[in-house]
Amino acid sequence: MPPSTQTVHEPPLTEGAEEERRELQAVVAILGNSSRLLRLVTYIGEKYFQDETDKLHEYEIATEVFGRSKTTFNPGEDAIVRVEAHRLRKRLKEYYENEGKEHPVQLSIPPGSYVPVFCRRSTDDEKMDNEAAPHRPGIPSWVYAAAAVAILLVVVAVYAVLRGHNPSKERTAGAASVAASAPPSATSVTGEAFARVPLRIMAGYRGKPQIDSAGAVWLPDEYFHFGGNWQIHADFVGRSSDPMLFQHWRDGQFSYEIPLRPGVYELHLHFMAVDHDTTQPSTFSVAANGVPILSQFDIYSDTMGTDVADERVFRDITPGADGFLHLDFTGGHTTASVSAIEILSGLLHKLLPIRIVTQPTSFTDRSGYLWHPDNYYLGGYTSQKNLAVAGSSDPGLYDGERYGHFSYAIPVDSRDQYTLILHFAELYFGPNASGVGGVGSRVFNVFCNGSTLLDNFDIYKEVGGLHALTKTFYHLKPTAQGKLNITFDPIVNNATVSAIEVIDESQ
Repeated sequence: MPPSTQTVHEPPLTEGAEEERRELQAVVAILGNSSRLLRLVTYIGEKYFQDETDKLHEYEIATEVFGRSKTTFNPGEDAIVRVEAHRLRKRLKEYYENEGKEHPVQLSIPPGSYVPVFCRRSTDDEKMDNEAAPHRPGIPSWVYAAAAVAILLVVVAVYAVLRGHNPSKERTAGAASVAASAPPSATSVTGEAFARVPLRIMAGYRGKPQIDSAGAVWLPDEYFHFGGNWQIHADFVGRSSDPMLFQHWRDGQFSYEIPLRPGVYELHLHFMAVDHDTTQPSTFSVAANGVPILSQFDIYSDTMGTDVADERVFRDITPGADGFLHLDFTGGHTTASVSAIEILSGLLHKLLPIRIVTQPTSFTDRSGYLWHPDNYYLGGYTSQKNLAVAGSSDPGLYDGERYGHFSYAIPVDSRDQYTLILHFAELYFGPNASGVGGVGSRVFNVFCNGSTLLDNFDIYKEVGGLHALTKTFYHLKPTAQGKLNITFDPIVNNATVSAIEVIDESQ
């Protein structure tokens, strides 16, 4: 539904308000070929001048501007407002870097908000001139400004040479080089100019936002300095249900400066192992706000194979004193690289719970907890049964299974210990399922990081068929690579599991 065109009687505008409205009209004029952005900026402008900014939230915009149903709209499944607002912010940034750069009043939509902000450029410029370039008799002030710009350009050029992408780096067939560098998306944190969390970035990607199997929105690359953009076509990526996250990556000597509100965050870095010279080590390092979080990191050592996803997780991440999270990727025996960056609101000294259901879509249980679609696995097969399983207040957890000979490599913070809860149900053997077999028809072992969790485990022997069964294991320590490696090893027929929980035991 387009914004209302009904006449609104308003009090006379002040001089400042008139300038703001003229600026809004200027922005509207440049968006004439983009109907969605035009409707969005017109709507938020109307609400701003009508003093109704309390209506500028996701539900109202989705239903009033983009025609979403007021009864069925779900922001967790439909990201249209966030996607279009992101497009509008980028378009405004481009506008004020080019034809609108001399406008005395400039419009922005701060991340995390849909309320427009009008800033007076001239006042800030005059203040900067007075502080940074005092006037001296006989020398015009513009000379000082020009000198300052020249010095800045020299510094940037030297920095680019020192940290630029290594042009001799070769890639496997099918990889394509894109632009080698781009300007950062943010240079300072002022007012509400913070990244919206959860923040999910596809490194090296320049297309439209993408939706993963859990319904989360991943944005194109931003906040980066230097490095190269690379891409490769990968239909299958081991240990990931979202191969799209690994079609692109950024590599070289590069960094990210992400503006964050004060708080505690959880950082997830996503990598993928591609073909390389196995006779040589392939290591690089990553630092957060100057503190190493990965030293001499080798993706291939982590994954033990190519075309396999690798995820590293870090709790207690906070922005620096300047309001930015600084991530520096530096080469060692090879150039650094990353495929995706994920920042979540975190818990102090404790990792967020991990919940996985062996189904293609997410599941929300009766307690309101979200279980993510099957992920981090290698081997085995999935089957959707949708049978009536007794013994659980959430029988939907047992609508599917991963079966066969398979493993999971679940990424956690390597400093903590964890509780592992495995959810089982016998969905095949027994009179209430296929009608064949019973005790002894399915027997398997479960190991975690080399230790035996379940030995000669027989679900039917313990609870019969179509009945939920959970097994809980405490004080599990991750590997040096920050993984809980869980292996399901068949003895008779196939191993099976329906859902997995990992809970950090830190207090």
